Amino acid sequence: MHEYLQVLQATTILGNKVLNRSGEQLGSLKDLVIDIEDGRIVYAVLSFGGILRMGDKLLAIPWEALIPNPNDRTFLLDVKKEVLSKAPGFDKDHWPDAAQYEAGWLLDLYEYYGYSPYWMPGK
Repeated sequence: MHEYLQVLQATTILGNKVLNRSGEQLGSLKDLVIDIEDGRIVYAVLSFGGILRMGDKLLAIPWEALIPNPNDRTFLLDVKKEVLSKAPGFDKDHWPDAAQYEAGWLLDLYEYYGYSPYWMPGK
């Protein structure tokens, strides 16, 4: 049997709600950060907290941690709200930069959520 690729346009998922297993809304997807050498999504940016989009904290979430639900256009993130409230984040005017990546920011990010970085086989 021939398998078909499952693909989505980024514009169709930006703004989609992210829920945890308890059905609590954790936030919404704001952006995707792509590894241009490998052509893979490194992380999704989740807008978390705040009231009426004021004071939102942006969180980088390993793409592998998000489970799409195409039926209701949401994503499942198996993380409790309390864990996200303590997660390292950034604000809309101060995104992570190359120096932070080189200093191990991405490795720390993946470790925080319990994932192995795809670019480090065997880790």
